[in-house]
Amino acid sequence: MGELPADRDILSGTVRMAWPSIMESFLVSLVGMVDTFMVSSLGVYAIAAVGLTTQPKFIGLAVFISLNVAVSAIVARRKGEGNRESANKVLQQALLITGGLLVVVSTLCVAFADPILHLAGSQPDTHRPAVTYFRIVMGGMAFNVVSMVINAAQRGAGNTRISLTTNLVSNLVNVVFDYLLIGGHFGFPALGVAGASIATVIGQFVAFAIAISVILKGNGFLKLEFRKGFKPDRGVLGDILNIGLPAMVEQLLMRAGIIIYAKTVASLGTVAYATHQVCMNIQALSFMTGQAFAVSATTLMGQSLGKRRYDMAQAYTSRTRTVGFLFSLILAAIFVLFGGNIVGLYNSNPEIIRIGGHIMLIVAFLQPFQSSQFIVAGGLRGAGDTRTTAMITFVTVLLVRPVFAIILIRMGLGLYGAWYALAADQLLRSALVLARYQSGKWKTIRLRNEV
Repeated sequence: MGELPADRDILSGTVRMAWPSIMESFLVSLVGMVDTFMVSSLGVYAIAAVGLTTQPKFIGLAVFISLNVAVSAIVARRKGEGNRESANKVLQQALLITGGLLVVVSTLCVAFADPILHLAGSQPDTHRPAVTYFRIVMGGMAFNVVSMVINAAQRGAGNTRISLTTNLVSNLVNVVFDYLLIGGHFGFPALGVAGASIATVIGQFVAFAIAISVILKGNGFLKLEFRKGFKPDRGVLGDILNIGLPAMVEQLLMRAGIIIYAKTVASLGTVAYATHQVCMNIQALSFMTGQAFAVSATTLMGQSLGKRRYDMAQAYTSRTRTVGFLFSLILAAIFVLFGGNIVGLYNSNPEIIRIGGHIMLIVAFLQPFQSSQFIVAGGLRGAGDTRTTAMITFVTVLLVRPVFAIILIRMGLGLYGAWYALAADQLLRSALVLARYQSGKWKTIRLRNEV
Protein backbone atom coordinates (compact mmCIF):
# COMPACT_ATOMS: atom_id res chain seq x y z
CA MET A 1 0.00 0.00 0.00
CA GLY A 2 2.93 2.36 0.55
CA GLU A 3 3.69 4.59 3.49
CA LEU A 4 1.30 7.20 4.77
CA PRO A 5 2.22 10.82 4.08
CA ALA A 6 3.80 12.63 7.02
CA ASP A 7 1.41 14.19 9.53
CA ARG A 8 2.46 17.63 8.34
CA ASP A 9 1.57 16.75 4.74
CA ILE A 10 -1.81 15.30 5.76
CA LEU A 11 -2.58 18.39 7.82
CA SER A 12 -1.53 20.80 5.08
CA GLY A 13 -3.54 18.85 2.50
CA THR A 14 -6.60 19.01 4.75
CA VAL A 15 -6.28 22.75 5.34
CA ARG A 16 -5.47 23.46 1.68
CA MET A 17 -8.63 21.65 0.65
CA ALA A 18 -10.77 23.18 3.38
CA TRP A 19 -9.87 26.87 3.53
CA PRO A 20 -11.63 27.87 0.28
CA SER A 21 -14.71 26.00 1.51
CA ILE A 22 -14.48 27.77 4.87
CA MET A 23 -14.45 31.12 3.09
CA GLU A 24 -17.26 29.99 0.79
CA SER A 25 -19.41 28.79 3.69
CA PHE A 26 -18.68 32.01 5.55
CA LEU A 27 -19.74 34.09 2.56
CA VAL A 28 -22.94 32.12 2.04
CA SER A 29 -23.82 32.42 5.73
CA LEU A 30 -22.82 36.08 5.78
CA VAL A 31 -25.10 36.84 2.85
CA GLY A 32 -27.91 35.10 4.72
CA MET A 33 -27.10 37.32 7.68
CA VAL A 34 -27.07 40.44 5.50
CA ASP A 35 -30.36 39.39 3.87
CA THR A 36 -31.95 39.04 7.30
CA PHE A 37 -30.39 42.29 8.51
CA MET A 38 -31.66 44.27 5.51
CA VAL A 39 -35.09 42.66 5.57
CA SER A 40 -35.34 43.37 9.31
CA SER A 41 -35.63 47.08 8.48
CA LEU A 42 -39.13 46.26 7.18
CA GLY A 43 -40.23 44.89 10.57
CA VAL A 44 -40.34 41.65 12.58
CA TYR A 45 -42.97 40.21 10.21
CA ALA A 46 -40.46 40.37 7.33
CA ILE A 47 -37.80 38.39 9.24
CA ALA A 48 -40.38 35.71 10.04
CA ALA A 49 -41.73 35.68 6.45
CA VAL A 50 -38.31 35.10 4.86
CA GLY A 51 -37.46 32.55 7.56
CA LEU A 52 -40.62 30.57 6.81
CA THR A 53 -39.44 29.97 3.23
CA THR A 54 -36.13 28.41 4.28
CA GLN A 55 -37.24 24.82 4.85
CA PRO A 56 -39.73 24.60 1.93
CA LYS A 57 -36.95 25.98 -0.28
CA PHE A 58 -34.55 23.29 0.90
CA ILE A 59 -37.18 20.61 0.34
CA GLY A 60 -37.42 21.82 -3.26
CA LEU A 61 -33.62 21.68 -3.49
CA ALA A 62 -33.33 18.32 -1.70
CA VAL A 63 -33.15 16.22 -4.84
CA PHE A 64 -30.40 18.43 -6.25
CA ILE A 65 -28.43 18.55 -2.99
CA SER A 66 -28.51 14.75 -2.88
CA LEU A 67 -27.38 14.63 -6.50
CA ASN A 68 -24.44 16.82 -5.54
CA VAL A 69 -23.45 14.41 -2.76
CA ALA A 70 -23.22 11.62 -5.33
CA VAL A 71 -21.38 13.79 -7.86
CA SER A 72 -18.72 14.88 -5.33
CA ALA A 73 -18.19 11.35 -4.03
CA ILE A 74 -17.92 9.69 -7.46
CA VAL A 75 -15.77 12.42 -9.04
CA ALA A 76 -13.45 12.24 -6.02
CA ARG A 77 -12.98 8.49 -6.59
CA ARG A 78 -12.34 9.04 -10.29
CA LYS A 79 -9.80 11.71 -9.37
CA GLY A 80 -8.06 9.22 -7.07
CA GLU A 81 -8.00 6.71 -9.93
CA GLY A 82 -6.78 9.35 -12.38
CA ASN A 83 -9.77 8.63 -14.64
CA ARG A 84 -10.58 12.07 -16.11
CA GLU A 85 -12.88 10.81 -18.86
CA SER A 86 -15.12 8.97 -16.38
CA ALA A 87 -15.21 11.99 -14.05
CA ASN A 88 -16.41 14.22 -16.88
CA LYS A 89 -19.05 11.68 -17.79
CA VAL A 90 -20.35 11.81 -14.21
CA LEU A 91 -20.80 15.58 -14.47
CA GLN A 92 -22.46 15.23 -17.87
CA GLN A 93 -24.96 12.66 -16.62
CA ALA A 94 -25.66 14.71 -13.48
CA LEU A 95 -26.54 17.75 -15.62
CA LEU A 96 -28.79 15.55 -17.75
CA ILE A 97 -30.73 14.44 -14.67
CA THR A 98 -30.80 17.99 -13.33
CA GLY A 99 -32.39 19.42 -16.47
CA GLY A 100 -35.35 17.07 -16.32
CA LEU A 101 -35.94 17.48 -12.60
CA LEU A 102 -35.70 21.26 -12.70
CA VAL A 103 -38.81 21.67 -14.80
CA VAL A 104 -40.89 19.54 -12.44
CA VAL A 105 -39.64 20.92 -9.12
CA SER A 106 -39.67 24.59 -10.09
CA THR A 107 -43.17 24.38 -11.58
CA LEU A 108 -44.61 22.60 -8.53
CA CYS A 109 -43.03 25.04 -6.06
CA VAL A 110 -44.33 28.10 -7.90
CA ALA A 111 -47.81 26.66 -8.50
CA PHE A 112 -48.34 25.42 -4.93
CA ALA A 113 -46.49 28.14 -3.01
CA ASP A 114 -49.64 29.19 -1.17
CA PRO A 115 -50.48 25.83 0.48
CA ILE A 116 -46.79 25.05 0.98
CA LEU A 117 -46.29 28.18 3.11
CA HIS A 118 -49.51 27.51 5.03
CA LEU A 119 -48.12 24.06 5.81
CA ALA A 120 -44.83 25.64 6.91
CA GLY A 121 -46.71 27.56 9.60
CA SER A 122 -47.21 31.03 8.12
CA GLN A 123 -49.35 33.50 10.08
CA PRO A 124 -51.74 36.13 8.65
CA ASP A 125 -49.06 38.83 8.83
CA THR A 126 -46.34 36.71 7.23
CA HIS A 127 -48.14 34.58 4.66
CA ARG A 128 -48.37 36.92 1.66
CA PRO A 129 -44.75 38.20 1.74
CA ALA A 130 -43.51 34.63 2.33
CA VAL A 131 -45.41 33.37 -0.74
CA THR A 132 -44.01 36.20 -2.88
CA TYR A 133 -40.43 35.53 -1.77
CA PHE A 134 -40.76 31.78 -2.28
CA ARG A 135 -42.26 32.02 -5.78
CA ILE A 136 -39.53 34.32 -7.06
CA VAL A 137 -36.65 32.29 -5.61
CA MET A 138 -38.00 28.91 -6.74
CA GLY A 139 -39.03 30.26 -10.13
CA GLY A 140 -35.42 31.25 -10.76
CA MET A 141 -33.83 28.21 -9.14
CA ALA A 142 -32.36 26.85 -12.40
CA PHE A 143 -29.33 29.15 -12.16
CA ASN A 144 -28.66 28.06 -8.59
CA VAL A 145 -29.08 24.35 -9.23
CA VAL A 146 -26.86 24.11 -12.32
CA SER A 147 -24.01 26.01 -10.65
CA MET A 148 -24.42 23.78 -7.56
CA VAL A 149 -23.95 20.61 -9.63
CA ILE A 150 -20.89 21.97 -11.42
CA ASN A 151 -19.31 23.18 -8.18
CA ALA A 152 -20.01 19.82 -6.52
CA ALA A 153 -17.99 18.12 -9.27
CA GLN A 154 -15.23 20.69 -8.89
CA ARG A 155 -15.04 20.02 -5.15
CA GLY A 156 -14.82 16.28 -5.78
CA ALA A 157 -11.87 16.95 -8.07
CA GLY A 158 -10.28 19.05 -5.32
CA ASN A 159 -10.93 22.40 -7.03
CA THR A 160 -12.48 24.13 -4.04
CA ARG A 161 -11.06 27.54 -5.01
CA ILE A 162 -13.24 27.66 -8.13
CA SER A 163 -16.38 27.29 -6.04
CA LEU A 164 -15.07 30.01 -3.67
CA THR A 165 -14.56 32.45 -6.54
CA THR A 166 -18.00 31.73 -7.93
CA ASN A 167 -19.72 32.35 -4.62
CA LEU A 168 -17.60 35.38 -3.74
CA VAL A 169 -18.67 37.27 -6.86
CA SER A 170 -22.30 36.13 -6.83
CA ASN A 171 -22.75 36.94 -3.13
CA LEU A 172 -21.36 40.43 -3.58
CA VAL A 173 -23.86 40.96 -6.40
CA ASN A 174 -26.62 39.64 -4.12
CA VAL A 175 -25.74 42.11 -1.35
CA VAL A 176 -25.59 45.06 -3.76
CA PHE A 177 -29.02 44.30 -5.19
CA ASP A 178 -30.39 43.70 -1.68
CA TYR A 179 -29.45 47.29 -0.91
CA LEU A 180 -30.89 48.59 -4.17
CA LEU A 181 -34.18 46.67 -4.21
CA ILE A 182 -35.30 46.15 -0.60
CA GLY A 183 -35.38 49.79 0.45
CA GLY A 184 -35.13 51.40 -2.99
CA HIS A 185 -31.90 53.31 -3.62
CA PHE A 186 -30.29 55.09 -6.60
CA GLY A 187 -33.58 55.17 -8.48
CA PHE A 188 -34.44 51.48 -7.99
CA PRO A 189 -37.96 50.64 -6.72
CA ALA A 190 -38.47 49.76 -3.04
CA LEU A 191 -39.75 46.18 -3.38
CA GLY A 192 -39.35 45.04 0.22
CA VAL A 193 -39.32 41.27 0.70
CA ALA A 194 -39.76 40.73 -3.05
CA GLY A 195 -36.61 42.80 -3.63
CA ALA A 196 -34.60 40.43 -1.43
CA SER A 197 -35.73 37.43 -3.48
CA ILE A 198 -34.97 39.16 -6.80
CA ALA A 199 -31.50 40.05 -5.52
CA THR A 200 -30.96 36.39 -4.63
CA VAL A 201 -31.88 35.24 -8.15
CA ILE A 202 -29.62 37.86 -9.76
CA GLY A 203 -26.71 36.67 -7.61
CA GLN A 204 -27.44 33.05 -8.55
CA PHE A 205 -27.43 33.96 -12.24
CA VAL A 206 -23.94 35.41 -11.85
CA ALA A 207 -22.80 32.18 -10.12
CA PHE A 208 -24.29 30.16 -12.99
CA ALA A 209 -22.47 32.24 -15.62
CA ILE A 210 -19.11 31.87 -13.87
CA ALA A 211 -19.50 28.12 -13.26
CA ILE A 212 -20.44 27.47 -16.90
CA SER A 213 -17.58 29.56 -18.29
CA VAL A 214 -14.99 27.78 -16.11
CA ILE A 215 -16.20 24.27 -16.91
CA LEU A 216 -16.30 24.98 -20.65
CA LYS A 217 -12.68 26.19 -20.62
CA GLY A 218 -11.67 23.03 -18.82
CA ASN A 219 -8.27 24.17 -17.57
CA GLY A 220 -8.39 21.66 -14.72
CA PHE A 221 -9.46 18.02 -14.25
CA LEU A 222 -12.99 18.65 -15.50
CA LYS A 223 -14.22 19.94 -18.85
CA LEU A 224 -17.73 19.92 -20.26
CA GLU A 225 -18.03 19.29 -24.00
CA PHE A 226 -21.51 19.71 -25.44
CA ARG A 227 -20.49 18.41 -28.87
CA LYS A 228 -20.18 14.89 -27.44
CA GLY A 229 -23.86 14.90 -26.63
CA PHE A 230 -25.73 14.08 -23.44
CA LYS A 231 -26.78 10.48 -24.01
CA PRO A 232 -27.78 8.54 -20.88
CA ASP A 233 -25.12 6.13 -19.58
CA ARG A 234 -26.71 3.34 -17.55
CA GLY A 235 -23.59 2.53 -15.53
CA VAL A 236 -22.85 6.13 -14.50
CA LEU A 237 -26.53 6.85 -13.80
CA GLY A 238 -26.62 3.71 -11.64
CA ASP A 239 -23.74 4.95 -9.50
CA ILE A 240 -25.28 8.41 -9.15
CA LEU A 241 -28.66 7.00 -8.15
CA ASN A 242 -27.15 4.39 -5.81
CA ILE A 243 -25.53 7.14 -3.76
CA GLY A 244 -27.93 9.96 -4.56
CA LEU A 245 -31.27 8.33 -3.74
CA PRO A 246 -30.44 7.58 -0.08
CA ALA A 247 -28.97 11.09 0.17
CA MET A 248 -32.24 12.47 -1.24
CA VAL A 249 -34.23 10.49 1.32
CA GLU A 250 -31.95 11.94 4.00
CA GLN A 251 -32.54 15.48 2.75
CA LEU A 252 -36.30 15.02 2.55
CA LEU A 253 -36.47 13.47 6.01
CA MET A 254 -34.35 16.26 7.41
CA ARG A 255 -36.45 19.01 5.82
CA ALA A 256 -39.72 17.35 6.79
CA GLY A 257 -38.53 17.08 10.38
CA ILE A 258 -37.32 20.68 10.44
CA ILE A 259 -40.61 21.93 8.97
CA ILE A 260 -42.55 20.13 11.72
CA TYR A 261 -40.11 21.62 14.20
CA ALA A 262 -40.35 25.13 12.71
CA LYS A 263 -44.14 24.96 12.59
CA THR A 264 -44.16 24.04 16.27
CA VAL A 265 -41.96 27.06 17.03
CA ALA A 266 -44.12 29.32 14.83
CA SER A 267 -47.08 28.52 17.08
CA LEU A 268 -45.34 30.51 19.84
CA GLY A 269 -46.02 33.76 17.95
CA THR A 270 -44.28 36.14 15.56
CA VAL A 271 -41.77 37.58 18.06
CA ALA A 272 -40.72 34.12 19.28
CA TYR A 273 -40.40 32.84 15.72
CA ALA A 274 -38.41 35.93 14.69
CA THR A 275 -36.07 35.28 17.64
CA HIS A 276 -35.79 31.64 16.59
CA GLN A 277 -35.06 32.63 13.00
CA VAL A 278 -32.31 35.04 14.05
CA CYS A 279 -30.69 32.34 16.21
CA MET A 280 -30.99 29.73 13.45
CA ASN A 281 -29.35 32.18 11.07
CA ILE A 282 -26.46 32.71 13.47
CA GLN A 283 -26.15 28.97 14.01
CA ALA A 284 -26.02 28.54 10.23
CA LEU A 285 -23.09 30.95 10.26
CA SER A 286 -21.42 28.61 12.74
CA PHE A 287 -21.86 25.74 10.28
CA MET A 288 -19.22 27.28 8.06
CA THR A 289 -16.19 25.49 9.48
CA GLY A 290 -17.92 22.15 10.03
CA GLN A 291 -19.41 22.09 6.54
CA ALA A 292 -16.16 23.28 4.98
CA PHE A 293 -14.16 20.52 6.64
CA ALA A 294 -16.95 18.10 5.71
CA VAL A 295 -16.32 19.02 2.04
CA SER A 296 -12.64 18.34 2.64
CA ALA A 297 -13.45 15.00 4.31
CA THR A 298 -15.73 13.95 1.43
CA THR A 299 -13.14 14.79 -1.21
CA LEU A 300 -10.12 13.32 0.58
CA MET A 301 -12.04 10.18 1.56
CA GLY A 302 -13.20 9.63 -2.03
CA GLN A 303 -9.78 10.26 -3.53
CA SER A 304 -8.10 7.96 -1.00
CA LEU A 305 -10.59 5.17 -1.70
CA GLY A 306 -10.00 5.66 -5.42
CA LYS A 307 -6.38 4.80 -4.68
CA ARG A 308 -7.49 1.88 -2.43
CA ARG A 309 -5.79 3.59 0.51
CA TYR A 310 -8.08 2.95 3.48
CA ASP A 311 -5.33 3.93 5.89
CA MET A 312 -4.97 7.28 4.17
CA ALA A 313 -8.74 7.81 4.23
CA GLN A 314 -8.77 7.27 8.00
CA ALA A 315 -5.76 9.51 8.53
CA TYR A 316 -7.31 12.38 6.60
CA THR A 317 -10.63 12.03 8.44
CA SER A 318 -8.88 11.99 11.81
CA ARG A 319 -6.80 15.11 11.08
CA THR A 320 -9.82 16.89 9.63
CA ARG A 321 -11.79 16.24 12.84
CA THR A 322 -8.91 17.60 14.93
CA VAL A 323 -8.64 20.84 13.00
CA GLY A 324 -12.43 21.21 12.90
CA PHE A 325 -12.56 20.74 16.68
CA LEU A 326 -10.11 23.59 17.25
CA PHE A 327 -12.16 25.92 15.05
CA SER A 328 -15.34 24.89 16.89
CA LEU A 329 -13.82 25.95 20.24
CA ILE A 330 -13.09 29.42 18.84
CA LEU A 331 -16.67 29.77 17.63
CA ALA A 332 -18.02 28.54 20.97
CA ALA A 333 -16.02 31.21 22.81
CA ILE A 334 -17.34 33.91 20.48
CA PHE A 335 -20.95 32.88 21.10
CA VAL A 336 -20.47 32.74 24.87
CA LEU A 337 -18.83 36.17 25.03
CA PHE A 338 -20.72 38.06 22.33
CA GLY A 339 -23.91 36.05 21.65
CA GLY A 340 -26.30 38.80 22.75
CA ASN A 341 -24.40 41.43 20.79
CA ILE A 342 -24.57 39.32 17.62
CA VAL A 343 -28.32 38.84 18.05
CA GLY A 344 -28.64 42.61 18.49
CA LEU A 345 -27.18 43.15 15.02
CA TYR A 346 -30.31 41.61 13.55
CA ASN A 347 -32.97 43.37 15.59
CA SER A 348 -33.14 45.96 18.36
CA ASN A 349 -36.17 44.38 20.07
CA PRO A 350 -35.05 43.91 23.74
CA GLU A 351 -36.98 40.64 24.10
CA ILE A 352 -35.37 39.15 20.99
CA ILE A 353 -31.91 40.18 22.24
CA ARG A 354 -32.50 38.80 25.75
CA ILE A 355 -33.86 35.40 24.75
CA GLY A 356 -31.54 35.14 21.75
CA GLY A 357 -28.50 35.78 23.97
CA HIS A 358 -29.49 32.84 26.19
CA ILE A 359 -29.99 30.57 23.17
CA MET A 360 -26.50 31.47 21.94
CA LEU A 361 -25.15 29.61 24.99
CA ILE A 362 -26.82 26.43 23.69
CA VAL A 363 -25.34 27.09 20.24
CA ALA A 364 -21.90 27.51 21.84
CA PHE A 365 -22.18 24.21 23.74
CA LEU A 366 -23.09 22.33 20.55
CA GLN A 367 -20.16 23.57 18.46
CA PRO A 368 -17.68 20.67 19.03
CA PHE A 369 -20.36 18.01 18.57
CA GLN A 370 -21.76 19.75 15.50
CA SER A 371 -18.30 20.01 13.90
CA SER A 372 -17.50 16.33 14.49
CA GLN A 373 -20.87 15.26 13.12
CA PHE A 374 -20.48 17.28 9.91
CA ILE A 375 -16.95 16.04 9.26
CA VAL A 376 -17.50 12.34 9.97
CA ALA A 377 -20.77 12.34 7.99
CA GLY A 378 -18.89 14.02 5.14
CA GLY A 379 -16.36 11.21 5.20
CA LEU A 380 -19.11 8.58 5.14
CA ARG A 381 -20.73 10.29 2.15
CA GLY A 382 -17.36 10.40 0.40
CA ALA A 383 -17.26 6.62 0.83
CA GLY A 384 -20.79 6.35 -0.63
CA ASP A 385 -22.32 5.33 2.73
CA THR A 386 -25.42 7.51 2.31
CA ARG A 387 -27.98 4.89 3.40
CA THR A 388 -26.71 4.97 6.97
CA THR A 389 -26.67 8.76 7.19
CA ALA A 390 -30.26 8.75 5.90
CA MET A 391 -31.35 6.37 8.66
CA ILE A 392 -29.59 8.44 11.32
CA THR A 393 -31.33 11.57 10.02
CA PHE A 394 -34.69 9.80 10.19
CA VAL A 395 -34.19 8.94 13.85
CA THR A 396 -32.78 12.27 15.01
CA VAL A 397 -34.31 15.03 12.86
CA LEU A 398 -37.69 13.52 12.01
CA LEU A 399 -38.35 11.86 15.36
CA VAL A 400 -36.21 13.18 18.21
CA ARG A 401 -36.15 16.91 17.43
CA PRO A 402 -39.84 17.59 16.66
CA VAL A 403 -41.19 15.19 19.32
CA PHE A 404 -38.98 16.66 22.03
CA ALA A 405 -39.86 20.19 20.88
CA ILE A 406 -43.60 19.51 21.14
CA ILE A 407 -43.22 17.93 24.59
CA LEU A 408 -40.92 20.61 26.02
CA ILE A 409 -42.96 23.51 24.63
CA ARG A 410 -46.13 22.01 26.12
CA MET A 411 -44.29 21.73 29.42
CA GLY A 412 -44.04 25.51 29.39
CA LEU A 413 -40.39 25.92 28.35
CA GLY A 414 -41.34 27.95 25.28
CA LEU A 415 -38.58 28.75 22.79
CA TYR A 416 -35.94 27.37 25.16
CA GLY A 417 -37.67 23.99 24.99
CA ALA A 418 -37.41 24.02 21.20
CA TRP A 419 -33.67 24.60 21.42
CA TYR A 420 -33.18 21.91 24.04
CA ALA A 421 -34.84 19.56 21.54
CA LEU A 422 -32.43 20.71 18.84
CA ALA A 423 -29.52 20.02 21.20
CA ALA A 424 -30.80 16.48 21.86
CA ASP A 425 -30.96 15.88 18.10
CA GLN A 426 -27.40 17.14 17.55
CA LEU A 427 -25.88 15.13 20.39
CA LEU A 428 -27.56 11.86 19.37
CA ARG A 429 -26.72 12.38 15.69
CA SER A 430 -23.06 13.00 16.54
CA ALA A 431 -22.87 9.78 18.56
CA LEU A 432 -24.57 7.64 15.87
CA VAL A 433 -22.48 9.01 13.00
CA LEU A 434 -19.25 8.44 14.90
CA ALA A 435 -20.29 4.88 15.82
CA ARG A 436 -20.96 4.07 12.16
CA TYR A 437 -17.60 5.44 11.06
CA GLN A 438 -15.72 3.52 13.73
CA SER A 439 -17.42 0.27 12.63
CA GLY A 440 -15.42 0.45 9.38
CA LYS A 441 -18.32 -0.81 7.24
CA TRP A 442 -17.84 2.10 4.83
CA LYS A 443 -14.73 0.32 3.54
CA THR A 444 -16.84 -2.37 1.88
CA ILE A 445 -18.80 -0.03 -0.46
CA ARG A 446 -17.95 -0.37 -4.16
CA LEU A 447 -18.90 1.63 -7.25
CA ARG A 448 -19.26 0.37 -10.80
CA ASN A 449 -16.51 0.72 -13.39
CA GLU A 450 -13.74 1.23 -10.84
CA VAL A 451 -10.29 0.67 -12.23
